[in-house]
Amino acid sequence: MRTTIIASVIFAAVAAIPAAAQTTAQDTTHHAMAHRAGIRHAKASLASQTKISKDSAQTVALAQVAAGSTVKSSELEKEKGKLIYSFDITVPGQAGVEELNISAIDGSVVAHEHETAKKEASEAKAEKAEKTAAKKAWKAKAAAAKADTTKKP
Repeated sequence: MRTTIIASVIFAAVAAIPAAAQTTAQDTTHHAMAHRAGIRHAKASLASQTKISKDSAQTVALAQVAAGSTVKSSELEKEKGKLIYSFDITVPGQAGVEELNISAIDGSVVAHEHETAKKEASEAKAEKAEKTAAKKAWKAKAAAAKADTTKKP
């Protein structure tokens, strides 16, 4: 009889493990989706503050470099308190990229600098580290929030 009870308890505990793992996986997925939604909301919030279009800003940026140049990447961001479109532009026959920051408010050139391939790689590495740190902080915050909700009074 005692063996039967112990076996039942062990069986119930083992059966609960996949359910707990599934709940944790669902919570992680839910938190990741919420995080992505927050990022989309932040980007939409920035976009709602612009006074000129990305296409107009791109036209201004391309006018600053040699003909035949192409936009490698672009983003809308707040930098040093200013809302800007940032463009990395490749110029034919030139190593590296031209980085142009165009005001998203009035279309003026805020900054223009040449980035060597080495500097560009360094910036990409720093940006990746910043994103990783932000992701870790977000996960820690989500875990702390989850721990607060699972505490029993």
